[in-house]
Formats: sequence, structure tokens, C-alpha cells
Amino acid sequence: MMEKVDAVIVGAGAAGSLLAAKLSQAGKKVVVLEGGPERSPSDLYSSQLWARRIKWGGPPTDTAGADPLSVNFNSGWGTGGAALHHYAVWLRRHADDFHMQSRLGHGLDWPISYQELRPYYDQVQQEVGIAGDARAEIWRPPGAPYPMPPHGLYAQARLIAGGFQKLGLRTSPLPLAINSVAYRGRPACVHDGWCDAGCPILALANPLAVYLPQARLAGASILHNSTVTRVLLDAAGNRAAGVEYFDAAGERRVQHAEVVILAAFAFQTPRILLNSAAPRHPNGLANSSGLLGKYMMAHAAANVYGLFREPTENYAGTTGGQLLSQEDYAKDLRRGYPNSAQWLIANALKPNDLLGIVNSRPELFGPALHEFMRSAALHLATMTFVGEGLPRAENRLALGGAKDSHGFPLARVTHAFGAEDNACFASGMKQGLAIFRAAGAFEVWAGPRARMHVMGGAIMGSDPRTSVADSYGQTHDVPNLVIAGPSLFPTAAAVNPIFTNHAVTLRAALHMIRHWPG
Repeated sequence: MMEKVDAVIVGAGAAGSLLAAKLSQAGKKVVVLEGGPERSPSDLYSSQLWARRIKWGGPPTDTAGADPLSVNFNSGWGTGGAALHHYAVWLRRHADDFHMQSRLGHGLDWPISYQELRPYYDQVQQEVGIAGDARAEIWRPPGAPYPMPPHGLYAQARLIAGGFQKLGLRTSPLPLAINSVAYRGRPACVHDGWCDAGCPILALANPLAVYLPQARLAGASILHNSTVTRVLLDAAGNRAAGVEYFDAAGERRVQHAEVVILAAFAFQTPRILLNSAAPRHPNGLANSSGLLGKYMMAHAAANVYGLFREPTENYAGTTGGQLLSQEDYAKDLRRGYPNSAQWLIANALKPNDLLGIVNSRPELFGPALHEFMRSAALHLATMTFVGEGLPRAENRLALGGAKDSHGFPLARVTHAFGAEDNACFASGMKQGLAIFRAAGAFEVWAGPRARMHVMGGAIMGSDPRTSVADSYGQTHDVPNLVIAGPSLFPTAAAVNPIFTNHAVTLRAALHMIRHWPG
């Protein structure tokens, strides 16, 4: 049994790191429990083998459904969590993303608006540093200009942009939480395209670069290889008393705290709460609504590829891309679906693995593969389609029959895209192929559909009957139990979730500090 602290935070990823920094800077005693190993910048290597090692290494998740969600490449393992290998594409949600149900009769509504979240977007982007061009990004909601100029373009970005232009579609620099110039003691990016393996020079704003050093400096403790299994309640069963976890030696331990914050991956937060069932909470903790584990969501994503006569410099840049187009982001039912969509253009490529050149043509073997690689290494270009997946209660996480090494049931996640999601994706693929043909590619094809970014499972809302937590992540059922991270999201939108994750978490952290008892 460990000494009682003010706050115990489960997970050292994006949300957990920010909370640890803000709470400890406010004078709170904070302990972060991270299930994976400790990582430091000197541990990060620009290697595809290394990139695999910082992906998920925890308990397996049973995935099912027509479009099963992936844990391996959507999550992380160790200090920084999934944010350690994220691609730093930091985009704001649009105002309509917060009011889908009331405006369109589809999806769900958030309990907050864009205008309420706007000042937190502004503060976060100043703290972490974002490079972009707010004026050129014509679709961007109102907000403060980016603190750094945009990154420069390489050949594939210029080629693909020509295809957009010929079809009357606009592009802008892609806003990236990667330094285009030196910023707050961190150097500028060298554009070697190794974001997927982490960033050892800390030009990319991941937890090792920004919030975890602040948390440690303010006195927060981080315990690694600490697998949290349950939230524990007080004798009356009304309040959280702390968490149970197992250390690296497999010993059971208890960390008591005034406030318990679950900031784990979207598969693990609902699992921990379901495994925390108690006499007063027989269906899982914070589950009086019956919605815990429901509304699991992801983006429908795929890459479009093209071979060009011209050199594309596809090895250079950043993994997330160089340009953005949100011409089809506005939610318009006249298209036959309410889903938003966007293009992330000119991703840096490596020979294999995620976004690998060889992976773009998995049907090729032997001499045909060698011939393709000789050409594609110099002349391949790509862009990524991101389509919104709508929230559906049948896409859910539940406890399965298998158990982990500590005897707790593992999660089983069922997920399938609906008709609107499929229509949005099909429209995007048709458009993407047309853009590459217009750009002058002599060979064009699309990759398979992937499920990118995992959200939902413990959604926020103003009504305890239809949500798990309020807009600050405070659970309706247990007042000192807080949820942080994309598990709270009621809708997926079509933008990468990390910027909104930070804005929502900052808002919750400052609210928690203002209203801390005593």
C-alpha cells in the first residue's frame, strides 16, 4: 500500500501527461501509473524495428465485427503512450462537429461547443508549438494564429497539389505540432520522416518533449511497468479510494488518492471500469447509464498512391504529411451522408512497415516487387484519406471470456462501419484517384481501408442517463473519479483527435484546480 496522494493518473500518454503537469504545478501530489516500460529521448531510434517496439505491448484485446479496430498501431506502450509515435497532425474540430444530433439528426451532441473550447485550443497550441498558416487554412475555425510558420514543401506535395488545383480543389499547409523553427528550447525538425519511431531531438511535441518534463520538474512521480486492474471504492461505495495495480514483479499494490483519473488508451479505460464492478455498481463503475463501453469509433482511412515520371522526394518531410485539404469537411446531407472528410497530403515514406513503399503493393512478389521498388523509391507519391465514423451504440467494448495474467477479463471490442461511413469512404476514394490522375500520375491505385484513431467507450454528456461523464470528465456516478482522453468523445469528426484531446484535457485540468476541495 503506497502513501496516499492527491491524484493518481492511469496512463502517461497525451492526456495523462498534461494533467500530471498542470496538477503538480498547482501544488498537488501526483503519481502516474504507466503500464509499459520507461522511455527517454535517448531511447528513440530512427528505425522501423524500433517503431514497432513502441506500439502496444500490453494485454491483448479480442476484436470482432465487419471492421475490427486495431490496438497495435493505434496505441502505444511505455512513457508517452500513443502520443510518443503520433504524427503531430494538430487540427481543430469544426463548430458543427459538436452539434451533429441537434443540427442534422445524426450522431450525438457534445455537452460543450467549439466556442467554449476555443481558448483551450489557443493556449495548448502556444504551449506545445504548432507550425502552420492559419490564413491559408481557409476551413479552420476562428482562433489564434499559429506560433510558427509552416514547414516547407517537397516535390510530391507540389505534384499532388497540382492535381487538386486542376479539379478546382484547394490545399493549405498542414498544421503540425513539429517545430519548423527552434521553439521553447527545442530544435527545428530535420524532415527525415521518422515520426512513427518517435522524435529523439524533441522537435515533435510528444509527452517526452513538453508535459512530462514539466510534471517531473513540479514533483510528479511516474511509476512504470505498473498495470492498473481496478478502481477501488471507499467503505460506503460512493467514492473512489484509489487503484489496484501490479508492479513489474507481479506484486499486487494499492495506490490511494483523493482523485482517481483514468487516462488510459480507449480500450483500457472502459475495461478497467467494467472490471471495477462493486455491490453498488454491479454493471461496472460509472455505468448507471448502461453506456460504458458503447459508441466505440474510428476513422475510415486509406492511402491513395501514384507513380510519377518526376522524382517525388518521398523520403523527406514528416510522416503526417505536408498539405491539407478539407474541401469536403462541411457536413451536408445532400451528399447522402453527414460524415466529414479530409486529405492529409504527401506523407513521408519508408521502404516497409506502416506507410511503407512495399506495403502499398502487397500483391507483388519476386522480380515484380523488385522492379516496383526500384521505381517507387524515387517516384511514388501518396496521401491519406480520413473519413468520419459515426457513433453507434452497437460498436462496443465488453468483457470477454479470456483473462490476463492477473486473472482479470480482457476486453472484446466489436466494430463495423455503417452505410453512411461506407458512402463517405467510397466517395473519397473516387475523388482521390481522380486527383492523382489530374496531377499526372501514370499509375494510380488505392490501399485497403484501415481503422485509424480509436475514440469513445466512456462518452461525455450533460445527462447522466445518456453519458458516462460530464464535459470535464467527472463521472456522473462517482464524483472523484475522472476520465480523460478520447474515450470521452461522443463523435469522431474527421480530424485527428490529439489536438482536441489536449484542449479538452486542459479545460478539465484547470477546472479541477479551481474547484479542488479545501
